[in-house]
Amino acid sequence: MAHKTFISYKYSEAQDLRDKIIEALGDDATYYQGETSDSPDLTDTSTDNISRVLRDMIYDTSVMIVIISPNMKQSKWIDWEIEYSLKETNRENRISKTNGVVGVVMEISGGYDWLRPTHRNSDGCVCVSTNDSYLYDIIKKNRFPKEYSCNICQTVNNLTGSYISLINEEDFLNDPQKYIDNAYNKSQSIDNYDITKQR
Repeated sequence: MAHKTFISYKYSEAQDLRDKIIEALGDDATYYQGETSDSPDLTDTSTDNISRVLRDMIYDTSVMIVIISPNMKQSKWIDWEIEYSLKETNRENRISKTNGVVGVVMEISGGYDWLRPTHRNSDGCVCVSTNDSYLYDIIKKNRFPKEYSCNICQTVNNLTGSYISLINEEDFLNDPQKYIDNAYNKSQSIDNYDITKQR
């Protein structure tokens, strides 16, 4: 089942990956609510106007895709967009629900070690750690584990262990619907997660 999506990303370094994601969505790209090459240029417009346009795009979506890139924290908007998508907002007697959110980790120099280095623990579990310095607080706070898949080394199942899963670009592009559905399903069982809705 297709879900209305919005892609949050740092334009100067992730536009190409945004385009690849839209292409990978195939026919489901018609449900994409964010900006495209045909969108109006908001570069020289006011902050109030930009936030109004973004609110209009995000309000009717159910899943936010956040591109995790090395300099995304330099963006003035990504953490605001995530916060808005997690809030329940009342408009014309209708309340939007909290979006599911999935982070797509950009491949840099052929891999993902810049954010998510992999190592093997002494108990044999292969573990991926995350360099949180690249992430906004609102992402970090929503990555607290729901449950450990291994209590000995405290590894977390990437798809069910936290509200915002981080998925490598290659994996996401191979099966975007799998990860969009996973984010949406978590939003439908939101009581199972301790959600932080503010930056």
